[in-house]
Amino acid sequence: MWSGIGVTLNFMITTKRLLLKEFQLEDAAFVLELVNTPAWLQYIGDRSVYSIADAEKYLRDRLIASYATHGFGVYNAWHIEKDSPIGMCGLVNRAHLKCPDLGFAFLPNFVGKGYAFEASQAVLNFAKQELKLAELCAITLPDNLPSNGLLKKLGFELKQHIQMPDDEDELCLYQKVI
Repeated sequence: MWSGIGVTLNFMITTKRLLLKEFQLEDAAFVLELVNTPAWLQYIGDRSVYSIADAEKYLRDRLIASYATHGFGVYNAWHIEKDSPIGMCGLVNRAHLKCPDLGFAFLPNFVGKGYAFEASQAVLNFAKQELKLAELCAITLPDNLPSNGLLKKLGFELKQHIQMPDDEDELCLYQKVI
C-alpha cells in the first residue's frame, strides 16, 4: 500500500520513480487524455474513447477485465514524485500471439526520459518472477522508431512482420525469452 495526497492505492510494482498499479474506474480522465495523444493515435490507433463515459467503458471492458481474466494486464504508471499518472505499461493477452504482449504508452511530456524503459523492465521482471512466464511478445508499427528501439534495448528480437486479423497494418513482431 502506498498513500499519496488524500489517496490510498494498492500498487503491484515499484521502481525508482514509478508505481505500477491496476487501473480503476477513477482513472477515466487520465485514460481519456492518454488515448487521445498524437503518438497514441498514430502508433496504437483510435480506440473511440471521446468522453469520460467512453474511458470508463474502455477501462471496464479491456484494462480491468484483463486482471480477472488473465491475472495480468496493463498498469497505470504513477510518478512517485509528481503524485500523478504519466503513462501505462503492462501485458496484453492477444489471441493471435503465442505469448503475452508487452505494451507501453506515456504522456508526451514523459517520453524520452527513460520512464518506458524503467516501467517495461519492471514488468519483465514481474512477468518472470511472479507470473512465471517464459517468453513475451511485443508488436509495433515499423515506423514507430522509439518503440522499436526500446524493445531492442530491452532485449527483444524482431522475429517477423505480421498482420493481425481485422487490421490492415503490417506489424513488427518481437519476442524475448525471459
